[in-house]
Amino acid sequence: MIRKPILLMMIALAGCASQKPDTKMPILPPPIAPAPKYSPEAVDPGLRAKAHQELLADTNSPDPFLRCNAIEAMSDVDPADAPAAVLKGLSDQEASVRFAAAMAAGQMKLVDAYQPLLAMAYDPDPQVQVGVRFALHRLGDTRLSHDLEEFAASTDPHVRGTVALVLGLLRNPSATKMLLTLLADREPSVRIQAAEALWRLGNERGLEDLVAYTISAYPDDQVIALQAIAEPGDQRVIQHVRGQLDSDFPEVSLAAARGLGMLGSDEGWNIAVPAVHSKDPRQRSLAALAMGAIGRSDLQEYLRGLLGDPETTVRISAATAILQLHGLSEARSGPEY
Repeated sequence: MIRKPILLMMIALAGCASQKPDTKMPILPPPIAPAPKYSPEAVDPGLRAKAHQELLADTNSPDPFLRCNAIEAMSDVDPADAPAAVLKGLSDQEASVRFAAAMAAGQMKLVDAYQPLLAMAYDPDPQVQVGVRFALHRLGDTRLSHDLEEFAASTDPHVRGTVALVLGLLRNPSATKMLLTLLADREPSVRIQAAEALWRLGNERGLEDLVAYTISAYPDDQVIALQAIAEPGDQRVIQHVRGQLDSDFPEVSLAAARGLGMLGSDEGWNIAVPAVHSKDPRQRSLAALAMGAIGRSDLQEYLRGLLGDPETTVRISAATAILQLHGLSEARSGPEY
């Protein structure tokens, strides 16, 4: 993780000579404009089809990073052609793609992946082995699940962090002791992953640490923590997420907008929409993901533009978001905005 320390700037407030010190008021950031009234509309089926095509094409990209992203995205939205892409990814020459495919197979409980996963149980890459054990456990075969304890003691922090990830996704309270150990890991990336996993399990210690990370000196930590804190959907955290909408860092504000969407609020609308025109592709990608989490069908035209973005990572995010939008029929019975 690349860390960029935040520079804190102190603003001196100069009052008039006639004012008493206790009458000085702090300078507050301008309020975030509320989202426009929601008028649900049907999601263009042609746009959905184009989003499907984008993700499917990217699973065959020559860039393994893009193949990983596309496989993960397909498992999130689970289109009809996702299983074939996941099964293909299990035999990819790149370990990172095999790992993404194993995790996707587990998330989707893809029965057809069972035999290939068994054959991968002792893959040369330890992270892939962890992903395989997650997937097999999700498919009902727990014979190798106890190996996760050994992987948690790996000398490689990436492996330890991956163990924390899968323990959280398995949502087994018996993993709490192991996760509390990882919460004290020497590597910050492992600690934040352990905190996220504990919060997935409903453990308040994980929540406490994630709240601290949302005000970390490092924006990357804040982005990760805001997503992690919102993922379980617990409304108690909404104020922590809302408080970062006006961050000095656009990526953090966009992560907060996405987190609020995950919590059923469209308050991040006016953070996400302007960011579609950002010169920074990461910000455009985060804007798309925020729109997907918000889920309003009246965002589809912004996402249509991002689906034609010159950056593939942005197109993957836009395609994922389009497939997450609530159409007219879903919106009638969905959350009120």
